[in-house]
Amino acid sequence: MTKIRVLLAEDQGMMRGALALLLGMEPDIEVIAQVPTGDRIVPTALTHQPDVALLDIELPGISGLDAAAELRDQVPGCRVLILTTFGRPGYLRRAMEAGAAGFLVKDGPVEELAQAVRRVLAGETVVDPVLAAAALSAGPNPLTPRERDVLNGAVDGATVADIATRLHLSESTVRNYLSSAIGKTGTRNRTEAVREARSRGWL
Repeated sequence: MTKIRVLLAEDQGMMRGALALLLGMEPDIEVIAQVPTGDRIVPTALTHQPDVALLDIELPGISGLDAAAELRDQVPGCRVLILTTFGRPGYLRRAMEAGAAGFLVKDGPVEELAQAVRRVLAGETVVDPVLAAAALSAGPNPLTPRERDVLNGAVDGATVADIATRLHLSESTVRNYLSSAIGKTGTRNRTEAVREARSRGWL
């Protein structure tokens, strides 16, 4: 029997070990590599050439969503399955845009996860049905890529000057993007805008 080769990306060691153990108990699945950070996903996939990459979203380095987009370009034979604690409609949309073949939340049964791995490898798209319905009703992400960049830059309390330097933009341009993002999120300031955008899965 040819086993399905899985790359597992999860920053919490206990969760990563448990997932690897549970998937490894399936007769047709083998976890060939495990990584704790997003920036190690693509290099590890290039080395091991997995069939399926099982990715968390919130990872140190880069997010699982950004890594999914890179995998699509650099390891096109690898199918991506997002597994996250945060079942947010905006995350689902972004995952699909990044080329992910599946999106599940972590509170589901392990049998469902193993079956999802098999199904995405077979060419199917597997999405948590409750989340899919919520994503359809929520509508698209209103933030442009640049507005998301600027809001992400503001997460750690950085000043406008800091964000401008980091993104190679003028301070006035950063202020314009922040103002636009605040308006689109219906909030009063950048801190609230970050919080609202995150809660909707837009960041």
